[in-house]
Amino acid sequence: MTITVIVIFILLMLSAFFSGSETALTAASRSIMHHKEQDGDVRAGIVNRLRERQERLIGAILLGNNLVNILASAMATSVMIATFGPNGVVYATAAMTALVLIFAEILPKTYALKHADSMALRVARPMKFLVTLFAPVTESIQVIVRATMHLFGGGDGPGMDSERELRGAIELHADDEVIGDHQAERAMLHGILDLDDVGVWEIMVHRRKVQMIDVSRSMDEILETVLASPHTRIPIYENDPDNIVGVLHAREVLKAIVRGNKPEDAQAVRELAAKPWFIPDSTTLADQLKAFKERHEHFAIVVDEYGAFEGVVSLEDILEEIVGDIADETDVEVVGVQPQADGSVIVRGDVTIRDLNRRFGWRLPDEEAATIAGLLLYETRRIPDVGQLFRFHGLEFEVLRRVRNQVTRVKLRLGDSVPATDES
Repeated sequence: MTITVIVIFILLMLSAFFSGSETALTAASRSIMHHKEQDGDVRAGIVNRLRERQERLIGAILLGNNLVNILASAMATSVMIATFGPNGVVYATAAMTALVLIFAEILPKTYALKHADSMALRVARPMKFLVTLFAPVTESIQVIVRATMHLFGGGDGPGMDSERELRGAIELHADDEVIGDHQAERAMLHGILDLDDVGVWEIMVHRRKVQMIDVSRSMDEILETVLASPHTRIPIYENDPDNIVGVLHAREVLKAIVRGNKPEDAQAVRELAAKPWFIPDSTTLADQLKAFKERHEHFAIVVDEYGAFEGVVSLEDILEEIVGDIADETDVEVVGVQPQADGSVIVRGDVTIRDLNRRFGWRLPDEEAATIAGLLLYETRRIPDVGQLFRFHGLEFEVLRRVRNQVTRVKLRLGDSVPATDES
């Protein structure tokens, strides 16, 4: 009997090993394991290979765990029956349930959750051996499982969405009480992931706000505009703003003046200007960032499907989508968002929905409109009057100002269903 008890104890330890290994190998950080493998840790490489074939790994663990649990229960039952007679079955069931639950399930899995990375590395080699040993059995079991699932219409589901997993990881590790640089880093990570989903039309400087130069103007006016402009690159056009003939760089103008080659006519200005680069407004920020890098350019002209001039986009505009506003000594600060003491927010109509979502943590949709005024027009299907109130997406919109057909100022009152952060 003593030997049987010792064997049962060993089997419980094996059960604890299988349970803890399952938790450790599934809970271990993918990024840490990848980093350790890159640094030459062989055990981390084994962990990654095991998790690449997760069905095979789980099958081997469950096979081993069930074997030792059933064997331990059977031996305990035989001991109890020999000691207490038929009632031994009840005693064996109660004893083994308690022992397996505490020492072979809860205890090892709790430890594994708290030390997932280190434990995964320790069990990597023995689990690799066991997975290989049980491979013929587990493969046969998987064939039966797949056939059964196919029979009942439960075939392969969608694969893992790595981007959604990464977004979830960012949110999971975000602490609401964390302030300062950590919030900025979180916003930057989201900004990078959003590059594939945002078109240049959403961040471009609209043509109404683009400073341009007509080459037909006098040279003194052109030079004065260039030198007084806060921008280094200025589109130039001939007669019609849609007829953009180049992009004038302030540096080229200054170089020409210093060298004594001050431009005297429109042709000279056009020769100093760079050839305009036209891009469609449907271009994503990810594609445009790649194009900027490949062409070694920082400025592009955005046109619609008919070739009409819509606005301009620069490398800085894209970078600001990742790191936030980048201000320098030439930037003119424009306050477009004014939080109020009563919790409402007064917003200029041309403030982008993305900026508001990033600043306040809202979830306003930006698929159909880029600005808050555009969203208001899209949702109401009309041009609202000053003083009108609308409620949608958990916010109350009050039109404060309208210039002709353009909504220029809106007050937003936060609803209970819209999460917000205190930016005041």
